[in-house]
Order: sequence, then structure tokens, then C-alpha cells
Amino acid sequence: MNRPICLIFDCDGTLVDSESLCNLGLQKELKRYGVEENLADLTQRFRGRKLADICSALSLQHGLCLDEDFIHSYRHTVDLLFDESLQVFSGVVEVLQQLDLPMCVASAGPQQKIRRALSLTGLSKFFGDHIFSSYDISSWKPEPDLFLHAARQMGFAPADCVVIEDSEVGIQAAIAAGMQACWFGDAGQVATYPQVPRFFSMNELPFLLSNLQIYS
Repeated sequence: MNRPICLIFDCDGTLVDSESLCNLGLQKELKRYGVEENLADLTQRFRGRKLADICSALSLQHGLCLDEDFIHSYRHTVDLLFDESLQVFSGVVEVLQQLDLPMCVASAGPQQKIRRALSLTGLSKFFGDHIFSSYDISSWKPEPDLFLHAARQMGFAPADCVVIEDSEVGIQAAIAAGMQACWFGDAGQVATYPQVPRFFSMNELPFLLSNLQIYS
């Protein structure tokens, strides 16, 4: 008999196509400081990373002081970009309707940002209050704590959870947590962690899950 499993979804870059918008916001804010950064490079370099660490890295690189005022302005810019352009990835709604499994979201972003993204794209109904943020526990990927926290709150052992992620740090966190992982991402990304199945369209997820070794 199949044992129950829980799906833990990342949000940005996994459920909603927001990575480019977040980094566009970063690019726009950096221009105020006279810094020009390539959007694709920002997205590749900082995918899934903690915002404070991103600001520290950019401050060091460009000799800036990207403090709380910068972060506040950045978040406002991203809110506006979300209102204008945020889209759910193709196939996500159909797949979430199809999957008859406990599901939650575990993201590095603040609760307000996660809930805003899910609300704007009509995904809130699939997760209810099962939304977990790194800011709730002050721990960020690649540390496993967020996924372990989500598993505890959902009532599942780590071995009975499958993490759906788009970032390398997210995959690292899932592995460190002792969970299965599925890597959603662009085919152009460097293929690391060959033991982790990759998929490039959300419509592939149900088939992928059916082939994972998650059954007793």
C-alpha cells in the first residue's frame, strides 16, 4: 500500500514566474546607485538566495551600503512589478488540481511576499495557511531548517516529503533535510546533483512523482 507523502513547493521560480521580476527590481534599484547589472546574470547568480546575503555581496562588489532603506525600496518596486506582470507558470493550476496530496509552500521570502504572489496568481486556494517562510524561523536555504519546519507543521517525517524547487540552494536544503527533491528549471542550467530528477514543464510533475521511490 502506498504511504502518504507531502509535497513542499518553493514559490518564486517554481509556482510563479517571479525570479526575473525580483531581479528586475534589483536591477532598477541598483541603477539609483549608478550600478548597471545584467538581468540574466543577477538571476543566475542569486536564484533562491537570502536577500540580505544578496545585498551584502553586491555591496562588497560595488563598494556600496545597501541597507534597510534599499531593501524597503526594493520590496516596494517588486510589489509594483508583481501587480503589473506576475504570472503563474504554465500547467501549475492544472497540476495542482490533479494532485490529491497534502501540499504546502516553503519559501525564502517574507510571508507577505509569498501570500501576495499566491493571491495575485489565484494559487492561494491550493495551500490555505500551509505557507512557511524562512523569516518565520530565521533560517535560509541551503540550511534544511525551513523544509524540516514545514514537514513538522504538516505532520510528516522528512522521508515522506518531496520538495519541488528551482534553485541549487533549495535542492541542497532538501537533500540536507533527508527529503526527496525534484528540480524544476530551465534546460540551460548546469546539471548538478544528477541523482535529483529534473523537469522543465510543470505538466511533467505528476508523471515524475509516480516514478519516484516514495512507496513502501
